[in-house]
Amino acid sequence: MVDPVAVPKRGKKRWIFGGLALLLIGFIWYRHSGTGPGAHKPAPQAVGVAKAVSGPMPVVLDELGTVTPTATVTILPQLSGYLTQVAFTEGESVTQGQFLAEIDPRPYQIQLEQYQAALAKDTAALGQAKSDLARYQILARQDSISAQQVADQTFLVAQDTAATKSDQANIDQARLNLAYCHITSPVAGKVGLRLVDPGNYVTPGSSTGIAVVTTMSPTTVIFSVAQADLAPVLVRLGQGATLPATAYASDDTTRLEDGTLSAVDNQVDTATGMVKLRAKFANADGALFPNEFVNIHLLVNTLQSATLVPSQAVQTGAPGTYVYVLNADNTVRVQPVTTGPTDGTNTVITKGITPGDVVVTDGVDRLSDGAKVSVAAPAATP
Repeated sequence: MVDPVAVPKRGKKRWIFGGLALLLIGFIWYRHSGTGPGAHKPAPQAVGVAKAVSGPMPVVLDELGTVTPTATVTILPQLSGYLTQVAFTEGESVTQGQFLAEIDPRPYQIQLEQYQAALAKDTAALGQAKSDLARYQILARQDSISAQQVADQTFLVAQDTAATKSDQANIDQARLNLAYCHITSPVAGKVGLRLVDPGNYVTPGSSTGIAVVTTMSPTTVIFSVAQADLAPVLVRLGQGATLPATAYASDDTTRLEDGTLSAVDNQVDTATGMVKLRAKFANADGALFPNEFVNIHLLVNTLQSATLVPSQAVQTGAPGTYVYVLNADNTVRVQPVTTGPTDGTNTVITKGITPGDVVVTDGVDRLSDGAKVSVAAPAATP
């Protein structure tokens, strides 16, 4: 049997639970709707800023180059013979004309003496022929000898004269061979490792040579630039400017030597689109070593009164290249810009902002156009 009092009590409890649920939902909505006492707006983003300034900006091309000596000479024998002496120490510096090695000169000395003897013989024969010709000419005037005999004697004198000239040429060649036996350095530089030991038989056909001498001071560096970067270089050279080039070690930090651009190649490499350039360095201390890889910083020009901002202020995204500019009300706006050269620390802005504008340098990753910011550090000058 149903209790008539229990039914109203269960209905009343349902109404109570339903009301509590509605109150809870309303409270949650109130708290998260931004109108309740616990609601708060996001705090302004702390950022670092810097002021755009006007100043000079060097236009520098950073390229990889190879130290290339002005001369690398392989010392090859000019004649055949036994190598009797090596007078240099491996790795030493040599001067032009310094004695390096010697080939056995005795066979060539004997040959010289043979030619000298032949010259003496032919000189004597020439003297006899000239004496006979003078006597025949006297007899011919006295009509005591035939004209044919005088003509024959004249030809004999000419033959003996030619023979003496041939002998003299042989003597000159023999003396040159003797000079070739005494091998000297054709350039000043550093001699490398010995390639042939004394006692070996060497010939002019040897491709290895006896040693290699490489010039050290002055020296050059050959490097390549993209064809798009060549035009400013040619313009500056056409104006008669001297373009400074600085060589750095492979870490691109250690400065090795200062020099100047000396030559530009006459064609573009169609495979790479690059053009070779040569820079000359005094290299008095030998800091640049042959075939060493170095980094070349070529100063092409210096822009004056350029608008400069710190490089970290320049961003790339959907608007293209842009910066965040600080407004007077401590909000930021996205400002598209056109950039120019950079030195890694500062970047030239050719369009978009002017000197005096304040740009955000730190904290840009969480910014948006119109965001409220607070300056965490005083404005710095690039």
